[in-house]
Amino acid sequence: MPTLAPEGTLATQPIGDLVTEAGATITDATIAYQRWGEFRGEPDGNNNVLVIEHALTGDTDVADWWGPLIGPGLALDTDRWCVISTNVIGGCQGSTGPSSPHPDGRPWGSRFPAISIRDQVTAEKLLLDALGLTRVHAILGGSMGGARVLEWSLMYPEQLASACVIAVSARASAWQIGIQSAQISAIERDPAWHGGDYHGTGQAPTAGLAAARRIAHLTYRGEQEIDERFGTTPQTGENPLGRYRDPNQRFAVESYLDHQGRKLVERFDAGSYVVLTDSLNRHDIGRGRGGLNKALASITVPTMIVGVDTDILYPYHQQEHLSRNIGTLLGIAKLVSPIGHDAFLAEFRQMDRILRRFLDLSQTTSDEDAGDYMI
Repeated sequence: MPTLAPEGTLATQPIGDLVTEAGATITDATIAYQRWGEFRGEPDGNNNVLVIEHALTGDTDVADWWGPLIGPGLALDTDRWCVISTNVIGGCQGSTGPSSPHPDGRPWGSRFPAISIRDQVTAEKLLLDALGLTRVHAILGGSMGGARVLEWSLMYPEQLASACVIAVSARASAWQIGIQSAQISAIERDPAWHGGDYHGTGQAPTAGLAAARRIAHLTYRGEQEIDERFGTTPQTGENPLGRYRDPNQRFAVESYLDHQGRKLVERFDAGSYVVLTDSLNRHDIGRGRGGLNKALASITVPTMIVGVDTDILYPYHQQEHLSRNIGTLLGIAKLVSPIGHDAFLAEFRQMDRILRRFLDLSQTTSDEDAGDYMI
């Protein structure tokens, strides 16, 4: 039987040395995770484990960012399912990343290697192996989490019975690389960046990280939603139409983006933001596999695709491309929302229906190969 942390508790699991796709080594790596619901079934066969993959600046606490979807009787019914969520390698919420201690005792900082989505999945496989799980019922994730789900399906198809890929593409587009590189540049141009070795200096590139978040947040939300909420309204008590430009006299949307930047600075490490954003730039499931369509066609894991009709960052046509070419398609679902990319983190009623449908379909598919254990 697998050895799992107490329900809801943030736990860390050593996974040993991780050798990256590019040949670097992360020594004595650790992955953080949380678990909800009791394990049932066989650790190397049919069981009730759902692995949830978080987005770029997310964390293991699914009960926080997907709260209305996880719990007894909800879409991710913890009376039925054992939900496990990991913190990605390179992150800053318990897993080894740039702010973590290097084996020499100092922070990794600039010595932390570049990682790919495939490296993230390799680390998660090492985690599941360490926990005693060699197969799970499903892996689900959105945005960067969805990219990891795709790579899971290609790298270790024998270890998952089904997959749900939300709001992501088969590879990074040039536009995505461009907008994400601009965010990285904002951080690296902050004088407090110190080449990535700011940990322990008493300084941090908070201005750069906040600027990166302001850029990113505009790609996470829909143009229609932002305009309807703010338009050209000045921030209360401020006048952005004065004789000279004054950064303290803002439009309401500027104040909103400043707020988003401050919130991220309070909870996230700039080094992790750079490493993980760079991993999204490297996302390409066709690399070394004969191209995108050949790679997609080779996916044998039954997969549900989900997209958002107003997504600027990962437009819906990219999910349509996935659905047309993936080898074993369970179905495609569209979130209809003015919110944009973040709709999968906000439109809970629609996500509830989609996740219930996915789990119903995945159960039907897995029943065909089920042994003694039935969920």
